[in-house]
Amino acid sequence: MTEEKRNASIERNTGETQIKLALDIDGEGTTTLDTGVPFMNHMLDLFAKHGQFNLSVQANGDTDVDDHHTTEDIGICLGQVVKEALGTKKGIKRYGNAFIPMDETLAQVVVDLSNRPHLEFRAEFPSQKVGTFDTELVHEFLWKFALEARMNLHVIVHYGHNTHHMIEAVFKALARALDDATMIDPRVKGVPSSKGML
Repeated sequence: MTEEKRNASIERNTGETQIKLALDIDGEGTTTLDTGVPFMNHMLDLFAKHGQFNLSVQANGDTDVDDHHTTEDIGICLGQVVKEALGTKKGIKRYGNAFIPMDETLAQVVVDLSNRPHLEFRAEFPSQKVGTFDTELVHEFLWKFALEARMNLHVIVHYGHNTHHMIEAVFKALARALDDATMIDPRVKGVPSSKGML
């Protein structure tokens, strides 16, 4: 087992958003969230609790326009801190897979912490909005998260008809898959790749 601290924090300030974000991979699922986007508060809370991550996000953005910039930039920041917190990735399992049911919905997320960013997104949401949140922003968030974390991320909603349930199942599955992929496996010596690096 590693004794290295696997946490990181970031501040990102642009003309559109100001974000402070901190993540501890080996946490207890505690959160402090103030994103200015209520639906993202809800999803990030689920993400942290189901992944056993400690997550703090304070964001101020141009939500008077819409939630796009804030949601996108949170994805960027979260990806960057995941990458930093994992460091060399020595001893990690690297791969993670989770199926999450939520009532009529079944979502699956598969992760490879490969240093090769890619998002494969197979989900069609029946509604364009959940409350005031534009559901197309789920793809935007996940793409920026995968890109900055430099991970291979496959998201599949196998079926469902309630948009809130579908998105919630995705975030819970993302949490479980990432928790699995970031776990330390005592059998893994060094970096889990035949190349000797990730």
